[in-house]
Amino acid sequence: MNTEISIEFFPPQTPEGIDKLRATRARLAELQPAFFSVTYGAGGSTRERTFAIVKEIAAEGFDAAPHLSCIGSTRESIREILDEYKAAGIKRIVALRGDLPLGMAEAGEFRYANELVEFIRAESGEHFSLEVAAYPEWHPQARSPKDDMDAFVRKVKAGANSAITQYFYNADAYFHFVDEARTRGVDIPIVPGIMPIAGFTKLARFSDACGAELPRWMRRKFESYGDDVDSIRAFGLDLVTELCQRLLQGGAPGLHFYCMNQSALTTEICKRLG
Repeated sequence: MNTEISIEFFPPQTPEGIDKLRATRARLAELQPAFFSVTYGAGGSTRERTFAIVKEIAAEGFDAAPHLSCIGSTRESIREILDEYKAAGIKRIVALRGDLPLGMAEAGEFRYANELVEFIRAESGEHFSLEVAAYPEWHPQARSPKDDMDAFVRKVKAGANSAITQYFYNADAYFHFVDEARTRGVDIPIVPGIMPIAGFTKLARFSDACGAELPRWMRRKFESYGDDVDSIRAFGLDLVTELCQRLLQGGAPGLHFYCMNQSALTTEICKRLG
């Protein structure tokens, strides 16, 4: 496959989940991704689990990119984590603001992702390749598209190497975002985030919460299938494959798959893309 892909996992909570993820990873490794990334719970709530999986991925010979969110953290705790990752041979980090854990009122010593990027650069120089987040349909908490683009530009100027977007199903939103970023002097790769569709109800709930738009025609079509799992899967595969084709034809530098710790849909989409 000529297209560079990357794949995201979340840390499982049970020993069975960890075994399952190992099997999933072995299947997805056949796609030769540039890296596997691993998410990090609100306020670092999955810190140990994230680190364990990242070390395992690195030991298997793959490039592992732990997510690192800074909200609710201190400089000292982030410094410790950076030292752990350096010692483990990790070369790439997905640097995020993150969410405050429920019931926590204080943001901690960092408020925004650009402050985390600046801190990592000050502490570690160019040791880490830094990925940051981008929101083609705008961050749900941004006051305006301009505010959101300003925040994105600040992260890039602080020292990001590349950006990964929130998932979306409207290619025009992505192209518009990239064009706008380019006019603001952003020249790093902006890689589209791709969410394969396993089922619709959960996707709709999740999308409403994170500000990813599901076009009306798409919602109606999925709803029309009711509980017909095969039709939902087939339509989802066609839809996401076409989206990927359009993005790549339009110049997207790669694809980042939110695989939800499953291998079948991501593998099938990549097979269809050739």
